[in-house]
Amino acid sequence: MSEKKNLDSDVFRANVMEKYPPKVMKKRGKQFIVREESPDQTIQANVRTVPGIITQRGCCYAGCKGVVLGPTRDIINLTHGPIGCGYYSWLTRRNQTRAGDSPDGDNYMTYCFSTDMQDQNIVFGGEKLLRQAIQEAYDTFHPKAIAIFSTCPVGLIGDDIHAVAKEMKEKFGDCNVFGFSCEGYKGVSQSAGHHIANNQIFKHVVGTSEEGRKGKYKINLLGEYNIGGDAFVIENLLERCGITLVATYSGNSSIDHFAASHTADLNAIMCYRSINYVAEMMETKYGIPWVKINFIGAKATAKSLRKIAEYFEDPELMKRVEEVIEEEMAGVESVIEEIRPRTEGKTSMMFVGGSRAHHYQELFRELGMTTIAAGYEFGHRDDYEGRRVLPTIKVDADSRNIEELKVEADPEKFNPRKTEEQMAALQAKGYEFKDYEGMLPDMEKGSFMIDDISHFEMEKLIEEYRPSIFCAGIKEKYSVQKMGVPMKQLHSYDYGGPFAGFAGAINWYREIDRAVNSKVWKLIGAPWEKSNTLHGSFVNK
Repeated sequence: MSEKKNLDSDVFRANVMEKYPPKVMKKRGKQFIVREESPDQTIQANVRTVPGIITQRGCCYAGCKGVVLGPTRDIINLTHGPIGCGYYSWLTRRNQTRAGDSPDGDNYMTYCFSTDMQDQNIVFGGEKLLRQAIQEAYDTFHPKAIAIFSTCPVGLIGDDIHAVAKEMKEKFGDCNVFGFSCEGYKGVSQSAGHHIANNQIFKHVVGTSEEGRKGKYKINLLGEYNIGGDAFVIENLLERCGITLVATYSGNSSIDHFAASHTADLNAIMCYRSINYVAEMMETKYGIPWVKINFIGAKATAKSLRKIAEYFEDPELMKRVEEVIEEEMAGVESVIEEIRPRTEGKTSMMFVGGSRAHHYQELFRELGMTTIAAGYEFGHRDDYEGRRVLPTIKVDADSRNIEELKVEADPEKFNPRKTEEQMAALQAKGYEFKDYEGMLPDMEKGSFMIDDISHFEMEKLIEEYRPSIFCAGIKEKYSVQKMGVPMKQLHSYDYGGPFAGFAGAINWYREIDRAVNSKVWKLIGAPWEKSNTLHGSFVNK
């Protein structure tokens, strides 16, 4: 792990915990665990951050507008609130898109739409201002849809964005207007915003069009947000395999894709935490099964393509998938052969959102690197321990803040894609539907799993274990670098990427090689840390 002899994992954990006041220590102790021999462990997650602790987390609004809806190019995403909220969430994740099939396709992602609420709107109400903003957006752009996002002041003063949305939708006739009650203070973290986004898209958009893409093997890709062009790489792979992508939630996406996504035959989930809600609802209402896949890592990509092909049970598709994998793996293996000798045995730490701290361990393993600490910003227990723990999770007050939709089979559009016998036959072969084992089983014994890591805990981990590289978000980036450790920003990839698929894996290998083997990190440090300091004393004469 480092040149010095590191403390035993349990001793280190105890030393960190004892710095907290007793009540804080009791809570943080449940969120900071050491991987034991058996993976049958419990971690506390999806609970509010202790006040005063510097957290990585974002708010409910950020999860709804910034993560799930932000990458959709032809929906005007209108923030109802002060300008700071809209500006902060505007293109901060480097979501990329292609404006439809023609050069004139709509793309509003480069704009920042906000009602820019002022003090007088807070005092007297902002619904009039919201109507004006919606009308102005419609008159200027004539979009297919306008989405409204509530910020904290809106929830506090009681503006009814849903009534305004309904009124304006009826007025326009040809523009879908709908709202998200995603005030920043709702829920525990941005995870609440993901759930709210899933609910409203499902209620107002999914199933409203039958004009989906045609093809023999039709899937939706859920939880892929096209950071740095990831979705482009995945789309290319699927196309080469002959698989038709009906909709991506929501990288490189459009509202028409969402509207017709119920015509797909399989939902493939990348980021389980942010999008599992809509997958569950689509299965109940339309009969579309879902599976967990992962396109981060060359081996994981190959496994995911095979899993999708196996679902359709077509030898022609399976053969084509194997051909594509063979074509791509040759290049991947040659790069690994070149780089792995320089990365073998090095260590990583990852504290990122709802899947990346797990998925990116695949890429590090392919380089011979070990992940010695990992955790999520907004994960739930099933993200760590797997879906097997769902029946044991208690619904708390924060979870009750989020609407639970009552979904039933659609009397006209419900269409089971496979019979019970076909599903059972696949499962008998080891095929897993609606399952996710979580991150915990993939962690090594003695490694750390830390939910909602604090800045203090992060610094102590780095001081003691000196990882070869640290992966987190923009808030942690410069603190880590100042400690002389290379830092990879996995929320927006800094200026890198794509990292998905086979081509993305090669990009990753080269970037990590440059980062962990650069000599510049040894040059960081204050002068007084590198040389003896002069000492003196006052002498009375």
